[in-house]
Amino acid sequence: MRLAGHTAVAEALDRLERAGGERSIALFEHGTLIVEIYAPRGTDTQMPHTRDEIYVVARGTGTFELNGTSESFAVGDVLFAPARMPHKFIDFTDDFAAWVFFYGPEGGEQ
Repeated sequence: MRLAGHTAVAEALDRLERAGGERSIALFEHGTLIVEIYAPRGTDTQMPHTRDEIYVVARGTGTFELNGTSESFAVGDVLFAPARMPHKFIDFTDDFAAWVFFYGPEGGEQ
């Protein structure tokens, strides 16, 4: 995995497409930080993660559900999901994509 100082959305999505059917791919890591591009198609089937994560919406709109509470999102919005908390994207546009930043220890920050 490369450490990149700059990755454009188009480049990240191209790498994801070349990964052949994946919903997300890691783009780079540094310490506890892992940066991914996430672009589910149809439905979001993800399960809670073991680390805290931040999403930054790169393309599209929809609804983010966190522990049963829903909020609309659009390009540029920042969404936070604490470790182990159920969350998913619903009613999102076909072009939806988000940067994902996993960080910190297993179990989340205290």
